[in-house]
Amino acid sequence: MTATTNPPLGARSWLAGWAMTAIAFGVLDGAWLGVIAQGTYESAFGPLLADPMNAPAAAAFYVIYTLGITHFATAPGLRSRSIRTATLQGAALGLVAYATFDLTSLAVIEGYPVGIVPIDMAWGAFATSAAAAAATAVLRGRITRGGRDTAPTAPAAPTRT
Repeated sequence: MTATTNPPLGARSWLAGWAMTAIAFGVLDGAWLGVIAQGTYESAFGPLLADPMNAPAAAAFYVIYTLGITHFATAPGLRSRSIRTATLQGAALGLVAYATFDLTSLAVIEGYPVGIVPIDMAWGAFATSAAAAAATAVLRGRITRGGRDTAPTAPAAPTRT
């Protein structure tokens, strides 16, 4: 039995996937950090929070992380035209990435707030999977596979014989 693989995405399709992933993740994380969980993080980290935040470091994180989401979750979802694939791949990536940060911080930073660890890990899994799923849902019918980056064409009208 031969395993089937999905053809690769063309460059424009991959970049569209990255753009949609970045928008979705940015909106989600902005709402989380700026509104929903702002008080939780302020009380957990107190004076350790930068004011103002380090914008170049934040920008570097968002570029690198959304490239990773696109490579490991959105693109596989688009190649297979499967929101489920994007969601599961995104959840796994988010859990691993946020666990890496939180558990390393807990191990090496004196006084790192243990209560933030499960919250942050759950958020990473959710936000990463939601961003990949949203990008895949928006784009899966609009991209082509196999390296060709042309918009899908409408089906031909039926002919009478």
